[in-house]
Amino acid sequence: MGQPGLNRRQLLGAAGGLAVAASFGFAALGSGADALASSARTRVRYWNLFSGGDGGNMVAMVDAFHKANPDVAVKASTLTWGGPYYTKLAMAAAGNRAPDLAVMHQGRVPGFAPGRLLDPWDMDLLTKYGVREADFNPVLWKRGIVDGKLYALPLDIHVQLNFYRKDVCEKAGLLDADGRLPAATSPDDWFEILKAAKGQLKKGQQTLGLHANDQNFSWWFFVAFYQQLGGTYFNDDQTQVTFDTDKATQVLEFLRKNVTEGYVTVGAADGEAFIAGSPFTWEGNWSVPYFNGEKIAYGAQPLPPVFGTPATHAESHSFVLPHQADRGGAANEGAHMLAAYMVKHATAWAGGGHVPAYLPTFKDPAYLKLTPQNEYSRPAMEHPATEPHIWFAGSTGVLAQRIGPVVAASNVGSAKPDAAARRMKSELRKLLAAKNPMDGRTAAQELKGAGA
Repeated sequence: MGQPGLNRRQLLGAAGGLAVAASFGFAALGSGADALASSARTRVRYWNLFSGGDGGNMVAMVDAFHKANPDVAVKASTLTWGGPYYTKLAMAAAGNRAPDLAVMHQGRVPGFAPGRLLDPWDMDLLTKYGVREADFNPVLWKRGIVDGKLYALPLDIHVQLNFYRKDVCEKAGLLDADGRLPAATSPDDWFEILKAAKGQLKKGQQTLGLHANDQNFSWWFFVAFYQQLGGTYFNDDQTQVTFDTDKATQVLEFLRKNVTEGYVTVGAADGEAFIAGSPFTWEGNWSVPYFNGEKIAYGAQPLPPVFGTPATHAESHSFVLPHQADRGGAANEGAHMLAAYMVKHATAWAGGGHVPAYLPTFKDPAYLKLTPQNEYSRPAMEHPATEPHIWFAGSTGVLAQRIGPVVAASNVGSAKPDAAARRMKSELRKLLAAKNPMDGRTAAQELKGAGA
């Protein structure tokens, strides 16, 4: 069945979570910078959104690939993270100017009109270069499939973690015989841990960094604890909202209590406070290189399973094939070859704190030596909490923009938890009825069109 055409205004509005496109930053990566002018027989254009430490690791991986495969040159470009990146990618795919390979947050795949703005992976080519479904977490692999075809090849999962300072926790008698913090399995357990740690602090020091007024972190933390309670968002055919306001209220009350009990300073620079002596901070795993650089003794674990079932928020950087009308030939095979190489050589990528999606990496001696990755990687991979698989979800997507501020309002006390839960359900109903600007279909129509 055909899909409505896409116009420029729709794409500019949709790709960045209905954000207006900003200026796009470009930076060539590594020795692949002059790839299109090189003498290599195969040339692959590759877009990503990695900067900082992640950008440096990606440079090293692209360079290592080129060294191992000198006949394949890579033109790697870094674009501005977030809305601008997805806007640019959507425009390129719609205008038949797409790169051969790109990075996408896996949660954004359902909204990117698979089959229209994305091309499926050639499973024979992936197999040729050593990529097999059996080598990936089944939940992670399944989330990349639409209408029976793989559209997102996962590179990692990146998760929210509970970072803890070992010096403070040791003084408070909180560490086990292995020098690690036992997981809190109830809200009461968690608050007893905070109380004991706070007793070791000077007046005015923050106990827990919670990013209480940040819409993205607020939403990510909610997703984790709501899944611990077994909460759902929509029915299987995505025609009804199944959001449980009672469970949501439990989560919101728990998050709010961290603030009202005096453990969180709203608006504090949480990472800096942790380095300065704050015993706990909830951050993404991308903070690992930053904290390692400060030479402090710390550990990291998934968010505490206070509601009984372990689950910590997770997203995935995945490789996708932006739509090309004439996809095929050497460049397409080179894209498969490059993606397969980076997935299978993910130890370098794990140095940035990310958890490799390629399970054989967990047997790599070099990977096993990484600290604190060796503490959190396996439990995080085994118990990921993900956003609903729907067009308006995913990193920088509409869902976080609409729901995140509601959670944050509850955190800081400008809305009561029960009222915030009802507001969240109302927003979910509006989003479920809305049409994806990428193809003009509702979530239920998207699912039906995908053959689910």
